Amino acid sequence: MPLAKPAPDVWTLVAAIAERTPAAPAILHGERTLSFAELVESAASAAQGLADLGVGPGDRVALWLPNVPAYPILYLACVRLGAVAVAVNTRYRAVEVADIVGRSGAKVLACAPGFRRIDFLSILADIEPEALDKLAAIVAVGEEPMSVPPAIERLRRVSFERLLSRPRLGVNHAKASAPCNIFTTSGTTSAPKFVLHRQGAIAGHVQQVARAFGFDAPDTLSLSILPLCGVYGFNQTMATLAAGKPCVMVESYEIGEIARLIARHRPTTLFGSDDLFARLLDAVAGDRPFPSVKWAGYAAFNAALDDIVETAEQRGLRLCGLYGMSEVQALYALQPIGAQVARRKKGGGIPTSPLGHVRVRDPETGELLGIGQAGALECAGPSLMVGYYGNEKATAEAMTSDGYVRTGDLAELDGDGGFTFLSRMGDVLRLSGFLVNPLEIEAHLQKLPGIAGCQAIAVPRADGVRVVAFVIPAPGGPLDEAAAIAHCKRGLANYKVPMRIFAIDDFPTTPSPNGFKIQRARLRDMALERL
Repeated sequence: MPLAKPAPDVWTLVAAIAERTPAAPAILHGERTLSFAELVESAASAAQGLADLGVGPGDRVALWLPNVPAYPILYLACVRLGAVAVAVNTRYRAVEVADIVGRSGAKVLACAPGFRRIDFLSILADIEPEALDKLAAIVAVGEEPMSVPPAIERLRRVSFERLLSRPRLGVNHAKASAPCNIFTTSGTTSAPKFVLHRQGAIAGHVQQVARAFGFDAPDTLSLSILPLCGVYGFNQTMATLAAGKPCVMVESYEIGEIARLIARHRPTTLFGSDDLFARLLDAVAGDRPFPSVKWAGYAAFNAALDDIVETAEQRGLRLCGLYGMSEVQALYALQPIGAQVARRKKGGGIPTSPLGHVRVRDPETGELLGIGQAGALECAGPSLMVGYYGNEKATAEAMTSDGYVRTGDLAELDGDGGFTFLSRMGDVLRLSGFLVNPLEIEAHLQKLPGIAGCQAIAVPRADGVRVVAFVIPAPGGPLDEAAAIAHCKRGLANYKVPMRIFAIDDFPTTPSPNGFKIQRARLRDMALERL
């Protein structure tokens, strides 16, 4: 069935599908199936529950949740309220959660304190109580433990089930211009920037993705493996729902569990990283281990897996490179599904939207470059962000006067209306599929006494891209590597924790017009030598 007329906002998009095909499955989780009608009704009730907690148009609601049905329900509840869903990575720890909740001014934090796979309770226990002073309430998804940490003990706590018991919110504040999503991304300081999107951009983009990616096929079913707190997982899931097709919520990143769900549900499409597909192919035997998958979108994060597309092809799994970032949304571009391996293995592709445009600029002269010339990638189109929430200066620096976003990526035009992604232009690390500013890690390590300087770099390993840190100990203070790593584990997401921390006398540098520049490439070579 062809996709319906484009919807102006996210609520209208999903509600229209529920009206046309109310019994069609939308969300599958464990043994539970949620139809589109049930999804919309649950979201309308949850919207009233959030309104009871004081949430209204423009207010922020922090969603610190795994991939469970509560996530899309609460997201759509925010949409109906005209509120903004702030995505909080489930891998974040106390320092990061407190910063995002506090700086965004969130009125409500939704989390799953009893969730068995992520120790939300211990993380909350490490948060200073005053860091959550601006919260009006916490919504607890699932069973709440008998004892709760001081950070949330004094706060009003409401169960998610109570929200669902409320009557549906009568008024609908959803509209194309309403802000609806904040995703976090690394900035030029240790604090992440807040990428703000409006409903019209989200709704229009996921509908266009559904068309371009063929999600309107009758047998389409997606496995939502990637976390909904990131644009990659969020856009995949919303594009599937935009086509009126079901998504399987995958709350575990355990390869055995993912393989079991693939065998059970027989998805037609998968999205993930090169690491994910390498591990899946290792875990499942046979010449064609995933026969239901027509093709899979992949992002290359690990240089050690450069041949993953060829390896997958030999076993009947067609991988296609793509491109996206929080500022332009994920799935912004895709390599042609029918192209040869040599092209499909590259990042980038042709913009999903016919209104999407890319150009490449010489970063030194500002001159626009032609086909095959590497330079700074700039993207335009209807999927672009409104800007960085609360940071007009960063927004002005990121956006051009004619409506393009400066991506910070190195790319070249391919002559077929698309582009090839080459690398990040700056020093941003890509770890577990997330962009991480090394300053986040360095600033945290330098809180330890006895460390005079720190540099964090990423190195490819067989088990994924990992962090290695180099530190200059203060005079008279030898490095206690184990204690420093333990300090990182207490405050940072696991994927940001260095696998090794090496002490050196000084960082390698090279002179530049503005002083001495640290040779991060040399540090990377030193890390590989020592490992």
